[in-house]
Amino acid sequence: QVQLVESGGGLVQPGGSLRLSCAASGRTFSTYAMAWFRQAPGKEREFVAAISRSGGMRSYTNSVKGRFTISRDNTKNTVYLQMNSLKPEDTAVYYCAVEIAAGKYDYWGQGTQVTVSS
Repeated sequence: QVQLVESGGGLVQPGGSLRLSCAASGRTFSTYAMAWFRQAPGKEREFVAAISRSGGMRSYTNSVKGRFTISRDNTKNTVYLQMNSLKPEDTAVYYCAVEIAAGKYDYWGQGTQVTVSS
């Protein structure tokens, strides 16, 4: 069982930056690939970024490439999402999750709200 707690969300102006954190419980964090998803009001949850167990491989949805960076610190059981050049369309609740099988995710956190508005 893994428990995830996201933090770092907030209100930011367009063009601003935020760094989200996802702290995981348990001793096996380094054995899991991790991912960030987001869900905007009235829309389905969508994939944002993923990172391999060691951090050596990363992937992003096209809309955030070049603006967002996913990283992890296995000594702190934490995965991060650095978000730069934020746009109003990035407004959503952001969730982290554990990849339990190829393309399958579970152990969702409670989410952290990101609002991009002037």
